[in-house]
Amino acid sequence: MENQVDIGIIGGSGVYDAEFLKNSEEITLESKYGSPADSYLVGEYLGKQVAFLPRHGKDHALAPHQVNYRANIDGFRQLGVRRIIAAQAVGSLKEEYTPGDLAFTDQFIDRTLGRDSTFFDEGKVAHVSMAEPMCQSLREILIKGAQKLELAHHEKATYVCIEGPRFSTRAESELFKSWNADLIGMTLVPESVLAKEASICYAPVSMVTDYDCWKEGHVVSHEEVISVMEQNVGKIKKLLSEVIAKIPDERSAECENAMEGATA
Repeated sequence: MENQVDIGIIGGSGVYDAEFLKNSEEITLESKYGSPADSYLVGEYLGKQVAFLPRHGKDHALAPHQVNYRANIDGFRQLGVRRIIAAQAVGSLKEEYTPGDLAFTDQFIDRTLGRDSTFFDEGKVAHVSMAEPMCQSLREILIKGAQKLELAHHEKATYVCIEGPRFSTRAESELFKSWNADLIGMTLVPESVLAKEASICYAPVSMVTDYDCWKEGHVVSHEEVISVMEQNVGKIKKLLSEVIAKIPDERSAECENAMEGATA
């Protein structure tokens, strides 16, 4: 790698490759937290050095609760990545969040169980602020890109992250809906938390694939999720094409200094 790798892209369900990268090479990394989901594909895109990692592995071999999120994020950190754009398939908890829409999540509610969610579980104690979990500057770049491309999108969304791999019961879905949450998925936590602890700017691009089972007559299936994601993955790639070159060298001080005052 001749130049600093600045941007990381995490591919979600249905987004397993990065054929858009030029002069790319696969880099296999190990972390003290274990092995990342796959090799990192590092290459050039629109004048930027970019690293791509499929969150679940190239063959989607890892369910959401099996993903080694710490190793994935630590691998990006080893490469020098300072910003991550993360693609995610999500269910909708509101009628207006329609399958095929993009959503730029800004908040989450954590309903995961027992995932390794911090880099600070041995020795040093840290309490990172998650009042604003995502990088606002990176979110704004993504939103402006979606506006320019006239992609159906939602500028804000609250995401309920469940443990998986099962989908919700109807009672759970109706409960989450009553909380006024907008989306439901299985991967945002602890991924976003770990990025913040690593002082990496992080912004998700959520693709709505289904109405969760709160909607009468609708039962979500993995087949449906993958089908809708594959039909709409072009939107995410178009968005990346639009925004990557527009990401400035300077980044948010809030992300860069996320751990200031967080450790004892």
